[in-house]
Amino acid sequence: MANSGNSAGPVPAALVAGGIALAGLFIAYGLGQIRKPEAVVTVRGLSERDVVADLATWTIATQANGSDLAQVQAKADADAEAVRRFLAGTGFTEDEIQPRGSSVSQYFDSNAGRMQITIRQRFLARTTDIARMQKAFASQAEIIRNGVALDSDGGGGVAYSFTRLNDVKPEMIAEATKSAREAADQFARDSDTDVGGIRRATQGLFSITGRDGDYGMGNDTPYQKVRVVTTIDFSLE
Repeated sequence: MANSGNSAGPVPAALVAGGIALAGLFIAYGLGQIRKPEAVVTVRGLSERDVVADLATWTIATQANGSDLAQVQAKADADAEAVRRFLAGTGFTEDEIQPRGSSVSQYFDSNAGRMQITIRQRFLARTTDIARMQKAFASQAEIIRNGVALDSDGGGGVAYSFTRLNDVKPEMIAEATKSAREAADQFARDSDTDVGGIRRATQGLFSITGRDGDYGMGNDTPYQKVRVVTTIDFSLE
């Protein structure tokens, strides 16, 4: 009875040892799979489009100076009428000319021994007729010839805007994505791999700049360039 009890002992021990060894193999295989890096290529896609602005705004600022408030106010009123007459003469309607407020500043000039008064006014000319705005802005010297002192601190150049960006966004995003895919395909051919699915995609902001060598925001010219860049991670197989 003692011998039969001792002969059964090693069998379970062998099974346990084999199970541990097999479990170790599975664990090692699993860790190997986890640590195996996935091949990914990151590429950028570009889409650019030349556009023409469809809205133009021009802030015209004037200033009238003097020492008598009533006289300065009369001069400011005459300046306002001169600006409206100039814009109407270049084709602007009353709805396209908006007064944007006025301000009065005064101080005592001890050297001259009298008060100095300045009235500043601002007017906004707004139109979708880009050619009309360009013509008017090029003729602004006529306002000065009529005795109006333009205030460069309160006014400035024409701001041109492209307001139909949402109309071109979907097609441009598609173009940028296609451009990224072409770059990924070229990389795959060079590395003897195949391109898989998209792992991650980031769409950049749309930017509008001047074209034909102009830089900056682009709103100082009606001839603009819309640009978007997408960044996409493709898996490689």
